[in-house]
Amino acid sequence: MSVSHIKPLCIGLNCALGATEMRPFIEAIGKSTTAFIICYPNAGLPNTFGGYDETPQVTASSLKEFVVDGLVNIVGGCCGTTPSHIRAISEAVRHCRPRVAAADVYQDYLQLSGLEPFRIGPYTNFVNIGERCNVAGSRKFAKLIMAGNYEEALTIAKAQVEMGAQILDINMDEGMLDGPTAMARFCNFIASEPDIARVPLCIDSSNFSVIEAGLKCCQGKCIVNSISLKEGEQEFILRATTVRRYGAAVVVMAFDEEGQATDTDRKVEICTRAYKLLINEVGFDPSDVIFDPNILTIGTGMEEHNDYAVNFIRAAKIIKETLPRAKVSGGLSNLSFSFRGMDAIREAMHGAFLYHAIKDGMDMGIVNAGNLPVYDNIDKELLVLCENLIWNRDVEATEKLLTYAQNHVKGGKKEIQTDEWRTRSVEERLEYALIKGIDKYVVDDVEECRAQTDRYSRPLHVIEGPLMNGMKVVGDLFGAGKMFLPQVIKSARVMKKAVGYLIPFMEKEREKMMASSGSAEETDPYQGTIILATVKGDVHDIGKNIVGVVLGCNNFRVVDLGVMVPCDRILREALSHRADIIGLSGLITPSLDEMIHVAKEMERLGMRTPLLIGGATTSKTHTAVKIAPCYSCPVIHVLDASRSVVVCSQLLDETVREDYFQDVTEEYEEIRQDHYDSLKDRRFLSLSQARQKALHIDWLATPTPTPPQFLGTRVFERYDLNRLVDFIDWKPFFDVWQLRGRYPNRGFPKIFQDQTVGSEARQLFDDAQRLLSQMIDGCGVEGRGLVGFWHAQSDGDDIKVYKDDVTHPIATFHGLRQQVEKDTLEPYLCVSDFVAPVDSGVEDFIGVFTVGVFGAEELSQQFQSGGDDYSSIMVKVLADRLAEAFAEELHARVRRELWGYCTDEVLQTSDLHRVRYQGIRPAVGYPSQPDHTEKTTMWSLAGIQEKTGICLTESLAMTPAASVCGLYFSHPRASYFAVGKITKEQVEDYSRRKKMSVEEVERWLAPILGYD
Repeated sequence: MSVSHIKPLCIGLNCALGATEMRPFIEAIGKSTTAFIICYPNAGLPNTFGGYDETPQVTASSLKEFVVDGLVNIVGGCCGTTPSHIRAISEAVRHCRPRVAAADVYQDYLQLSGLEPFRIGPYTNFVNIGERCNVAGSRKFAKLIMAGNYEEALTIAKAQVEMGAQILDINMDEGMLDGPTAMARFCNFIASEPDIARVPLCIDSSNFSVIEAGLKCCQGKCIVNSISLKEGEQEFILRATTVRRYGAAVVVMAFDEEGQATDTDRKVEICTRAYKLLINEVGFDPSDVIFDPNILTIGTGMEEHNDYAVNFIRAAKIIKETLPRAKVSGGLSNLSFSFRGMDAIREAMHGAFLYHAIKDGMDMGIVNAGNLPVYDNIDKELLVLCENLIWNRDVEATEKLLTYAQNHVKGGKKEIQTDEWRTRSVEERLEYALIKGIDKYVVDDVEECRAQTDRYSRPLHVIEGPLMNGMKVVGDLFGAGKMFLPQVIKSARVMKKAVGYLIPFMEKEREKMMASSGSAEETDPYQGTIILATVKGDVHDIGKNIVGVVLGCNNFRVVDLGVMVPCDRILREALSHRADIIGLSGLITPSLDEMIHVAKEMERLGMRTPLLIGGATTSKTHTAVKIAPCYSCPVIHVLDASRSVVVCSQLLDETVREDYFQDVTEEYEEIRQDHYDSLKDRRFLSLSQARQKALHIDWLATPTPTPPQFLGTRVFERYDLNRLVDFIDWKPFFDVWQLRGRYPNRGFPKIFQDQTVGSEARQLFDDAQRLLSQMIDGCGVEGRGLVGFWHAQSDGDDIKVYKDDVTHPIATFHGLRQQVEKDTLEPYLCVSDFVAPVDSGVEDFIGVFTVGVFGAEELSQQFQSGGDDYSSIMVKVLADRLAEAFAEELHARVRRELWGYCTDEVLQTSDLHRVRYQGIRPAVGYPSQPDHTEKTTMWSLAGIQEKTGICLTESLAMTPAASVCGLYFSHPRASYFAVGKITKEQVEDYSRRKKMSVEEVERWLAPILGYD
């Protein structure tokens, strides 16, 4: 990252500790650059006498492994290597293919670094730039710097990082300071403190000589704050060129020769002009450009200042829409300067402003990390007053806020904070303390819980119960953008203090158990230890949880790592717990790649632990073809929970393990062979042939598409869940619980008549009905949804979306077309076939929807904390059913009311499940449109996250997990279909249309590629 601006031909490492120890660093460099990779290791470490003992064969073997794994382009030797070493290396790699560099790396990300990389991209939450290392903004910091006490000043920097600052702002602009010297000295002090130096720096000054002094001493890749056009284009270009030469990103203030921009149009005009100069004249990467459109003070009593906050938010939105890949930042403290001395008011203003500014594109801000309130926790009266001031809704907003401050605050925030929460139950007090980051009473509250032995018979139960429940709320608030990283870190600190208090009691309990067993060592009563994890990027865990419960009931020790677990943690925990088996789970297709990565890492590290693969998107074929070849030990696909016990038992039974593994190996080899044979036999049409045989609708001969009742979006909050009950499809419910009737009693409600599973199915259904009633009637479970409609026209395999002017699309949905040769005359379909072409003269429309069920995770956790795994899993299964029912019911309303193209439709629920209606609602990431990245277009077009709280993970899974999204098509001939396998030709065409690399498209579309 630090040298990416010079576009090096090659980059790499030499010397060090020898090849083996260099590998993780070489891998990390390769993932962050498009340059060639060079590696010249030592011949191991020197011995006592300064010589080197590593033989040429060992060095060559290590470097060959690098080459075979596609990590390097150039290899050689450093200290301790001899001509014999170089000769052995040359022979070892002579016939190996060098690394193929990626065409682009993190193209849409602002990449920064201290000692650790930090990337800011489409799915990064708001970034906190710590403000307290500023001589103009912190009296304490200024006093220390003026006194030359730089070591003590470092404690302020360290505190900022510990409280959640992801970037550290450094400012030495003080008339009595030698700015360049002070900046250089403090940056050098930071470099000696790894806990601080791990985050990137923001070199902040209005004096460019101070900035350059900081750039000379700043390791990694930093941000310069700031430059502007106020001294003209020539000076702007000169300074920007200098910043780029040092490899830094740059903040551009909305100033020009005429002064500071205050209204929206001027802010955008100046930023656009600067953007063009930086990109076209200086050669800046657009991702390294950050605009600060000036957060100015409101509530001053001057009418011309009233729109300052609104203007910033509007400008941020336009900048993000019109200046590709640029970021938006701002200094937050300016906003509330009129209320200095009233910290509670200022912090409430900051929290409310950020909540809205982030929605419209603000990526980062200079804030006091740790003093940002949670939006939902701001006093409601105060929140209304702040938002009236921010949005300029009330001409008397300033006076009303001052009156509130006089009546409620009095010298700060002391009167807003009360100890009323201390009167609640101990569980509620712990939850409140975790959310607020208050550790004052946590030991007392934990002790009170521990003393309630009737409820918490073991110290561990206090952790698993109220403490974990509180942390779950913290996680949900953070994921919904209503809580910021500093609060999360404070919450973690409270949790750590609570657990630390309980550890001695758990140790004492363990010693008593060992003594009562008469053994000096702990006896392990379990069959074996199994690590379970939903892989990185995926949030779905119902199947995994069921497997965990079933294995636990069969005397296996299950360590469930939860969801979105990165590879390194899975393997680290497996080694720590001495796991006998590792189980990976995932629902969405990107999870398959992560599973492959885990298998490769296990092989590289020489692990021997069997690996189980499960989840809705997995299959025995994929496991056999893609995962098993990456790991030389057992890799086994587990179809469902009932099979997991048998598989685990056989893998851990030494008398049958080898035979079982041999059987699986032979079976998977046959599956691989069948798969590759099928690829040879499969025939495809060329993309042009498939397009010629598309579904061709005579748009002028068919009825004109019905306009929707509204254009834009409509949000449904706290949706009446009672409306959804009749729309629930119960068959998948029984499938999850692995209850399947035999013909003719396979479906619902016929399953109740099945002799084998009928009675159990009835009991399960009755339990579900009781719990469903509880969920609907007041357990904190609620439905939220969104529907949106826009003008749309197809353009080949794409669908252009328009707001009002149908000449300028505001978004594009990209379709994929069937290519596998058919024996019939059926058309080769693409979703764009169902929308009128742009040149047809027919006005058409498209819809977007998303629905989610919130609160189920919390309710499930409550049951799990109480030891009720059955109800815990049931809640999640029912939440999934409610989400699907929500999508079905909302689609019915769309057809009859909201779009209204079938106003007279009268169908039974069974007809809906059999798709006996006009129009379709294909889900993104599923057969008709298997590309999950199309969700990002939906989220951007409709503002889904901001309006509903339904978020996307880095692998584009939705949270909450019980969520459904898709598109609406109204044409009578629109039908569900599966794209099926596609050729490289279509992948290359699709990559051009989406402006993505072929490699990235192949990664997202891996399950449907018709080639290896």
